[in-house]
Amino acid sequence: MSVQPIISILEKLEKMHRSLLELAHKKTELVKKGDMDGLDSIIKNEQSHVAAIEVLEKQRLQTVTDYLRAKGIALVDFPTVAQVIEAAPNEEERQKLNSLREALLLVIEELRKQNELNQQLVFQSLKFVNMSLDMMRPQPEQINYSGNQGNGQQNSVKKSMFDSQA
Repeated sequence: MSVQPIISILEKLEKMHRSLLELAHKKTELVKKGDMDGLDSIIKNEQSHVAAIEVLEKQRLQTVTDYLRAKGIALVDFPTVAQVIEAAPNEEERQKLNSLREALLLVIEELRKQNELNQQLVFQSLKFVNMSLDMMRPQPEQINYSGNQGNGQQNSVKKSMFDSQA
């Protein structure tokens, strides 16, 4: 069995992850602008990318498993490309597999960092929205001692965020 199908799948995986990384960069800009419609569109596009990556990953796992079995190598729970690199018959294939593996790992790391940045931006946006809402809500009156309350009279009126008579 040849390593060419594994190489092909790794190339597709790298391409899909690069595309997903581009979407993550676009998402950063949309979060900064506050473009909710654009953000919704990007998220739907990301979901289709993730689904395609899952399919490719299953293919990679099956192909690597088949390759290692054909070579008579004992399998662990999740066969890896590193095991294929060790079992590759010639140096050229090992180098190709290794360079694809490294490139894919780099793209995944960049994607992880970009997603962390996006998560922080969304969190900051939510904090700002909550702070703005808190500023618009009526604040309860200060509870302190006054002459009226000491006489058993309570003039406090509870304020609500919602108008019950609307």
